[in-house]
Amino acid sequence: MIALLQMQSAEADGTGSTLFIFVTALATVALFVYIFKPARGEHAAKKTRLAFLYERKEQTFENLRDLNFEYKAGKLSDADFSSVRDSMEQEAANILAEIEELAQKSGSRPEVVA
Repeated sequence: MIALLQMQSAEADGTGSTLFIFVTALATVALFVYIFKPARGEHAAKKTRLAFLYERKEQTFENLRDLNFEYKAGKLSDADFSSVRDSMEQEAANILAEIEELAQKSGSRPEVVA
């Protein structure tokens, strides 16, 4: 009975609703911090230049395969196909040359992909 009277007197002066709003705001802030803080394991490891070049090589070869597919499907003209293919092949050659150069400097053998 005494607790009920204390609650009624707290509600009468507004401290109960103020406390409720404060606790709700605090819980909301804590929830946002929990949701949006970065996880410890999500940080990507630094890539070496060689690893980056291998990924870039694979992407370039995949782009060349896609280009050939689109040409055979009739989506590209002969002139467009030739110019884009030449630039992609030049890019692939540059990447392969840099991979070989870095592999020789590091003393490792370049990766061979069939």
